[in-house]
Amino acid sequence: MNLTILLPCLDEAETLPICIKKAQKSIKDLGLDGEVLVADNGSTDGSQDLATGLGARVISVKQRGYGAALLAGIDAAKGEFIIMADADDSYALDNISEFVSALHTGGADLVMGNRFKGGIDKGAMPWLHQYLGNPVLSFLGRRFFGGKIRDFHCGMRGFRKSFVMGLGLNTIGMEFASELVVKSQFADAKILEVPTKLKKDGRTRPPHLRTWRDGWRHLRFLLSYSPRVLFLYPGLVSLMTGLIGLIALSRHSVAIGVITFDVQTLIFSSGFFLIGQQLIWFAILAKGSSVARGLLPEDETWRKILALFSKERNILVFIAIFLVGVALAVSTFLHWQSTGFSLLNPNQSLRTALMALVCLYSGIQSIFFHFLLGVVLTGTETAPISWRPYESKAGDK
Repeated sequence: MNLTILLPCLDEAETLPICIKKAQKSIKDLGLDGEVLVADNGSTDGSQDLATGLGARVISVKQRGYGAALLAGIDAAKGEFIIMADADDSYALDNISEFVSALHTGGADLVMGNRFKGGIDKGAMPWLHQYLGNPVLSFLGRRFFGGKIRDFHCGMRGFRKSFVMGLGLNTIGMEFASELVVKSQFADAKILEVPTKLKKDGRTRPPHLRTWRDGWRHLRFLLSYSPRVLFLYPGLVSLMTGLIGLIALSRHSVAIGVITFDVQTLIFSSGFFLIGQQLIWFAILAKGSSVARGLLPEDETWRKILALFSKERNILVFIAIFLVGVALAVSTFLHWQSTGFSLLNPNQSLRTALMALVCLYSGIQSIFFHFLLGVVLTGTETAPISWRPYESKAGDK
């Protein structure tokens, strides 16, 4: 088994030497062919010379970011299998046997460490991260994308180089941790989770991780790769809420007990309906664009939605809705004209005007959505993109 232990590094002179020594000892004790690779992200504290002096291979990564360092390291790794870990001496680099076993004999494409099962020493993880941030983001990851990963953001994980090189990973920040898991699940990878110990790191300086900034970047990534959660579900709720209001209040007010719903509620119902429709269009466009670019897998539900919305006759329906709006707008104008352009009773005239506005906006938006969807999907009917694991090139190690 040919193994690379990959350590991303930015000013880790205090802890990098012990991490390298532990990694080298693990490779030797397990009888493996391997290397320790340090992906240096611009250290100014002499980390590079320390690593070279201990026999590690060092590459310089100019683009800043946790993901950038790891992407460069993965590309440069000589090993068929890679185990990555932070260079702050918080992970058990002297105990990698379970990772190696899961990769080599277990046939895993990706092996995730689980700090909650392996144990977290006192002070090793901030309270907010341990009891809120990591559990919540891991739960959302399972809820949005399936799988059983309980620790989405463990910094120690192993994988086959050929597999990960084919996932199209491109995030350069801390959200790389989420991207690797999400895209592995899209690729139907075999993912195993093993307990790993987390101890307090050996640095005297503050960590690079920023709680709220990096937490938000992880959440934004998870939402961006789940159009149904970000756009579709809120859109359906908004659209149905608005539609109920439009139907109920289009002709007269509605009283429920002591509460009377009138044109003011109708105005908000119109807004909810139009916002909901727009969010649904966003969901379809986001999914279509992601599938066409190979960022998200194509599934049966998507095929049905695409078949429903990509028909040319839909434009006729959208045009009809727009023309209904035109007719209602003309009717409103003629009614105003018949009064000598005097003040109108808003409880009556505003209903027709709002329905005209909804039909006009809904129709024209839907027409342009149809054309935009065609632009997004151009060529995918004849050359569909399927989601499949990477096929390694000859000589790729």
